[in-house]
Amino acid sequence: MTSLRTGLLSRGITARRPAHRTVVASALVLCGVAGVSACGKTIQIGDASPSTASSASAATPAATPSPATSPSGNTGNSALQVVDTSAQEAGETGKGGTVVGAAVQEAPPRWIQLSAVTTPTLGSPHLININQAALYRFDEDTAQPSQSNCNDACATKWPPVTIQKGGKVYLAGVQHNQVGAIRRQDGQIQITVGGWPVYRFSGDAKPGDLNGQGVGGTWFAVAPTGEKVTQ
Repeated sequence: MTSLRTGLLSRGITARRPAHRTVVASALVLCGVAGVSACGKTIQIGDASPSTASSASAATPAATPSPATSPSGNTGNSALQVVDTSAQEAGETGKGGTVVGAAVQEAPPRWIQLSAVTTPTLGSPHLININQAALYRFDEDTAQPSQSNCNDACATKWPPVTIQKGGKVYLAGVQHNQVGAIRRQDGQIQITVGGWPVYRFSGDAKPGDLNGQGVGGTWFAVAPTGEKVTQ
């Protein structure tokens, strides 16, 4: 697999486009990005409350933050732009600053892409990033309200999908009303889908790897709605 367009499609992995586009009343509509009709919304960043969980063994969810899609009240928060089109269609090139596998994300990317695909391993749609790395959710996190309970050593093994303030989230096969964001304990902004914080797995080294699937009975590929995907 050499690219999302040629590699994934030739190996039985197909990106799914949303059947329709819904623009919520409170959203800021974004159109005409790079000459392409691209519409979406802005989202506010929920504030993370202090958490006592610092590893994947945490059993009890910590104090809950503000909902990811509601104003946080902090003047330091910048809204993220969620764009209902792919990065390529919007004229973006490169990887937005994202990394692969165990590589350390030294700085938050300026943009990311969430794409829904199906694979022979997992028959139901699940999410990948622009690097075609599988994205996961953690059963010990919470979605209502959104809260990450994976910090410190856990976050090294399961790097959170982060983005810089004011960054853009491009979508392929994901409804933009499913996407939100929270501010983690370390101050980074983490993307949520269906309220669930999303992560990479450091043990996935190449496109198509799903080595994190089912780890510890708590880590699973994440569906475009935030649900966990099981075989």
